[in-house]
Amino acid sequence: MNAPSVPPRYEIRALHTASTVTVYQAYRPAIGLPAARDGRFPDAWKRDRMTWIKPSFLWMMYRCGWGTKEGQEVVLAVEIDRSGLAWALAHAELSHYVSGVHADRAAWKDSLRTAPARVQWDPERDLDLKPLPYRSLQLGLSGEAARRYADEWTVAVRDVTPLAREVRDAVRAGQRERAAALLPVETPLDLVAPRPVRGGCPTPDM
Repeated sequence: MNAPSVPPRYEIRALHTASTVTVYQAYRPAIGLPAARDGRFPDAWKRDRMTWIKPSFLWMMYRCGWGTKEGQEVVLAVEIDRSGLAWALAHAELSHYVSGVHADRAAWKDSLRTAPARVQWDPERDLDLKPLPYRSLQLGLSGEAARRYADEWTVAVRDVTPLAREVRDAVRAGQRERAAALLPVETPLDLVAPRPVRGGCPTPDM
């Protein structure tokens, strides 16, 4: 029997349609519940702060502890316009300096200072939230990118906290096949991507 294929080390995988991509975030109820109810981020959502979006459901579960960490109790699936994500990637800089990608550290710092988005690659997670040998994209949005994300790119917002708990409970009960079947289907995303995410330009672990 052939061993299962391992995804490329650096690849964007997401739940997506021809026009949208789903990313995940987790917020306190005061932000998350109105966002899910209204399908858009409330005025209390700070548009002048950096926000990180994650196309990986399991990486989000790792980050928010299945929606149990303080301030991350409401897990949101945010469906955004595909062209918006492409714009963010086209204007992104890597979150860490990489020799051979950047001319020098000073050039990287200058670019990072002005870029409205930043790319970071972190180990993907399995059902036990343990790291896998390939990476998952995190995309930080600030300034113009954050405002566009909240007010232009967002198509729909869903509260997937019940799903998070259902997957967690299935894992804890040893029902791994059931847990895996509940997961969003995340497949490689074919976008016109800039150098920071094309083919694998790594950043060091945080």
